[in-house]
Amino acid sequence: MILGVSPELFVLIGTILFVGGLVTGVTGFGYALISTTTLAVVLDPQTAVVLMIIPVIIANIDLVGELDRTGIRRCVRRFQWFIVLATVGTLLGMVLLRRIPTRPLMFVLGIIVSAYVAFSQDVVSILDTDRFAAYARPTRLVNVGIGFVGGVIFGGSNVGVPIVAFLDSLDLDRSTFVGVVALVFLGISIVRVGVAWLLGLYGPRSVLWLSVVVAGPGLLGVVGGRRLRQHLPARDVERFVQLLLLIIGIRLVLASVGLL
Repeated sequence: MILGVSPELFVLIGTILFVGGLVTGVTGFGYALISTTTLAVVLDPQTAVVLMIIPVIIANIDLVGELDRTGIRRCVRRFQWFIVLATVGTLLGMVLLRRIPTRPLMFVLGIIVSAYVAFSQDVVSILDTDRFAAYARPTRLVNVGIGFVGGVIFGGSNVGVPIVAFLDSLDLDRSTFVGVVALVFLGISIVRVGVAWLLGLYGPRSVLWLSVVVAGPGLLGVVGGRRLRQHLPARDVERFVQLLLLIIGIRLVLASVGLL
């Protein structure tokens, strides 16, 4: 046994995080989403979510490094209530994590991933995003509401797609977008380590150390993916990632209803 798991499972977990990091290095997003949903196929979803908290922190440190103090202050000033409600929602999601049965959680994960792929792909038009943006002008209350709901989903599943999609829809400049994402996902993830420990979500201490150790392959994947990105057509990479996510989403849904 290695940190509470068999050698075969240990290698498989490290490989999953490496591939998730590699894809993230190439595409610029999706580390927690890809790795958590894939881990949920070989581990129970609760363990998969908790296992990814520390790797997510390490993978997002570079994002914070891109910001100076002025950029951080500007992000906090503009999105302070969004960040606060996202934090509250995330912590609530973690509390609910222990009370959600495995199959429903797998089903929700699968639906979220599949829906994200359906609306982000450009092969078949499902939503006229330009027309939607013209009519959908969210108020401050709606904004913080999205932050809260997105936080609950992130806290319970590590799927931050609702938060990222919302922030991306605002057409923020790069520094602001990176700053908000870093403050939400990196900052909240640091808090989540302590909360997960207090709630006993790590269970045996070996789960915590396993999370630390397997963060290494994930970081190597991110670094390798950045270098690989320069040699791959962006269009092909995007469609490959969408296909991979769709397969994962459908598999989780089918497994949740007992068809796999």
